[in-house]
Amino acid sequence: MSMVYIDAEKPERPLVLLKGAVERVFDASAAYARGDSNSFTETCQREDTNLDIASLNDEVRTQILAVMEEIAAQGLRVLALASRRLDIPNDKSSSSSSKTNIGTLIEKLTREEIENDMVFLGLVGIYDPPRPESVTAVKACKDAGITVHMLTGDHATTATAIAREIKIVEPDAPNGAIMTATEFNKLTDVEIDALPSLPLVIARCSPETKVRMIEAGRRRGKYLAMTGDGVNDAPALSLAPVGIAMGNGSDAAKNASDLVLTDDNFDSIRAAIAEGRRMFDNIQRFLLHLLTVNIAEVILLVIGLAFVDDGGESVFPLSPLSILWINMSTSGAPAFGLGLEKAEVNVMTRPPHSMKTGVFTWPVVIDCFVYGIAMGAVCLLSFVAVVWGRYDGFLGRDCNADASADVCRVVFRGRSTVFATLTFCILYYAWELKSLDRPLFNLTSGQPFWVDLWSNPMLFWSVIVGAALVPIFIYVPGLNTDVFYQSEIGWEWGVVAGMVVLFIVFCELWKVFVRSKSWYVNIGKGQDDVPWAKSPEPRDQEQSREKPFIELEVPP
Repeated sequence: MSMVYIDAEKPERPLVLLKGAVERVFDASAAYARGDSNSFTETCQREDTNLDIASLNDEVRTQILAVMEEIAAQGLRVLALASRRLDIPNDKSSSSSSKTNIGTLIEKLTREEIENDMVFLGLVGIYDPPRPESVTAVKACKDAGITVHMLTGDHATTATAIAREIKIVEPDAPNGAIMTATEFNKLTDVEIDALPSLPLVIARCSPETKVRMIEAGRRRGKYLAMTGDGVNDAPALSLAPVGIAMGNGSDAAKNASDLVLTDDNFDSIRAAIAEGRRMFDNIQRFLLHLLTVNIAEVILLVIGLAFVDDGGESVFPLSPLSILWINMSTSGAPAFGLGLEKAEVNVMTRPPHSMKTGVFTWPVVIDCFVYGIAMGAVCLLSFVAVVWGRYDGFLGRDCNADASADVCRVVFRGRSTVFATLTFCILYYAWELKSLDRPLFNLTSGQPFWVDLWSNPMLFWSVIVGAALVPIFIYVPGLNTDVFYQSEIGWEWGVVAGMVVLFIVFCELWKVFVRSKSWYVNIGKGQDDVPWAKSPEPRDQEQSREKPFIELEVPP
């Protein structure tokens, strides 16, 4: 970047100051200023008289590059400085020496005309330390199956030092893990696709390099995101499925992106990933609870059609109003509470979810049927235990619509038993879904299970209140027999307790011996892609993430 300043004393000799990458400044320079540290001040304030100017030959360039490597190896961003004086014709008749006319003449000059024959002044090393949370955020991403990549405009040595500092590049990283944009751009798409993995660090990155990196990730089937703050980041931001602009970035970057990171903090992206995983898990819990209950009710009612009374009509194990009430009170509220569940302890220590399977993975589908069948089975067993275990299978007559307590006494008692059993199983099952693979009584190692139960007050009270309402529909006269077609029970509470305990034991055993096993979790999975991120390093650079591919430009 170059700036032109008009000298008030000598407006016809404007001063040009240039800063940028060493190679870029070399291309624009023909000489260099020798001397002490005052050379820069002298060059800016005076004519080139009394200055020790020498030709910028190959030997001097080599020496400067060696110094640059030493500075960059310390993790400093290296900028080169140069200057020159422009010669503006002094036509007094047209008053061209005035600042206004001089400025007009300068505006007509091209960048190539201004940035040439510069005098190389020296190097500047700028230390812009990564944010303290950058190291932990990168480590958290790695633990979550996210490989962080960094694209940066800095020199390769600087980029490498910073990448090692924040642990993007480990000491045992392969040679191809660090490349320059020149090396990367020389590769054809076929050669890039043949690489074992995309480079972890690309230095001296150009907008075209970022675009090619995203295209390479997409060809590998990765999910991509990109962060950036400059105008030159806009093409990659718009190309990536998820573009993330920095809050202090340019309007062009914000307009091309999907999201704006207001605090410019890479750790916010890590936190967003964790929150997204929590929401995904809770959606699975919510759906698993609702579908399991529906399967249990279908099994209960369909198989219940086999219970035929003396009149040849099927006797429902539950009345229609009982089913409606259960769906309203004991399914909706707990399922809603599951949507507010906190993230599991291992939410950021497990691989990302496959983009191909969505919410309904094979383990979730299997769980729906397994838990649903188990819940429906214990409810059927409770009805059978009451009607056939104690009363020899007497089902009365027309008990689906007749509130005659005498004829339908046995059926009504059986229905009350099923009502209580199904309600308690549904409510307890909501607690079981706090973790899909850990036993309820050991959700968090070293912590009492009731602490985990209380951590979600909405779910806790929906279960407690739902259970407390059960006796109302069993013992309130008129409401029980005339509305829900069930009646008071006594010894049947033992059947209810036994069936609920049986369901609890089944759920715990299923988690321990099946749900927690890796072979079960991987059912239906192919060789899925794992997420990755490309992101600029915590300063003005770009970090990314592999599996699914995400390109992120991360501030300090």
